[in-house]
Amino acid sequence: MLVFIDDSGDPGFKFNKGSTKFFVISLVIFDDELEAEKTAVAIKDLKRTLSFPDDMEFKFYRSSNNVRKEFLQTVNHFRFRVRSLVIDKSLIRSEELRGNKNSFYAYAIKTVLKYSDKTVSGAKIKIDGSGDRIFRKSFLSYLRRELNSEHKHIIKNCKIVNSGSNVLIQMADMVAGSVRRSYDISKKDHPVYKSIIKKHIEDEWQFK
Repeated sequence: MLVFIDDSGDPGFKFNKGSTKFFVISLVIFDDELEAEKTAVAIKDLKRTLSFPDDMEFKFYRSSNNVRKEFLQTVNHFRFRVRSLVIDKSLIRSEELRGNKNSFYAYAIKTVLKYSDKTVSGAKIKIDGSGDRIFRKSFLSYLRRELNSEHKHIIKNCKIVNSGSNVLIQMADMVAGSVRRSYDISKKDHPVYKSIIKKHIEDEWQFK
């Protein structure tokens, strides 16, 4: 099992200074490694079809409406599952989570993996990540401690990777962006993108 994780929105709580209301974590899950490889090849082929350079990174917020639709229609032909956690940050009361972006980010990813109704197990996980080396190391240790035990083994291995060199992380970005856009009813295109990949959505949990 391969799991690619990315987020949409920001982990900040300064709503009067531009922080997003919603924060979304999406898992793109492949139960077959060959299917993941086929999907990656199709995404690379799409770049060439669109005359994009090979090092161009698909990002939801940077893409035009047409590119978003073409990307999602391309991956829609393959077998994968999507599980998302949607957080309305105005409902978060914990001072630790509101005051520490790293803590909030780590908690959100732990939560979406932990409460996966046993559909994620023994997974090779890749997470889009930045931040300093010390945080990355403590973050991965936190996930292993919280998610693996004598009786459950959600993570086989977990790596933080550069999205620029991994098109399946870019896919997770496009999926997470599509989910978050569906909650932004001020945008005319809010229902468009998620509807394209609707058949792949296994769970969309609104955190309360």
